Amino acid sequence: MTLSWKLVIDSTNAPVLADFWAAALEYEVEDPSALVERLLAAGHISEEAVTEHRGRKNFRGYAAIRHPEDPFDEASGVGRGRRLLFQDVPESKAGKNRLHVDIHSEPGGLDKLVDRLEDLGATRVREVDKGPAGRWWLMQDPEGNEFCAA
Repeated sequence: MTLSWKLVIDSTNAPVLADFWAAALEYEVEDPSALVERLLAAGHISEEAVTEHRGRKNFRGYAAIRHPEDPFDEASGVGRGRRLLFQDVPESKAGKNRLHVDIHSEPGGLDKLVDRLEDLGATRVREVDKGPAGRWWLMQDPEGNEFCAA
C-alpha cells in the first residue's frame, strides 16, 4: 500500500507562496472556505484564526495546493494526492534548503520554462551544465527557497 504524504514548506506569506507554486507546477490552490465557514458557524474556530485571500476564506498562516487530477475531499477542499502545504513561521529562511523541488520542462523547453517561472516571480541563481547529464537552472521562489528547473 502506498502511504499518503504531503510536502510542508515553511513560509512568511503562505497564500502568496501557494499562488506562486500553483502557477509554477500547474496545480490548483485548495479552497477550504466551506470548511472554514462550517467551523466558524459551529464556534470551533474564531475569526482571528481566519484570513481571506483572493475572495476565499482560509486558515490564517496556511495555504495548500494540489495536483488537479488527484482526488480531493469536496467538503473540506483538502487534496488526497500530490499536495504541498505552506505554513507561516516567525523566522525567515536562514540557509540552503536541504530538500527542494525540481521542475522538468518538455524536451527542448528549458528556456521557455525558466522565462515563465521568472514571470511568476522566481529568480535565476545560476545555470548548471553537466555536459552529457544535461543542463538546468538553480532558481529561487519569491521567498528565496531554492529549486531547479531542468
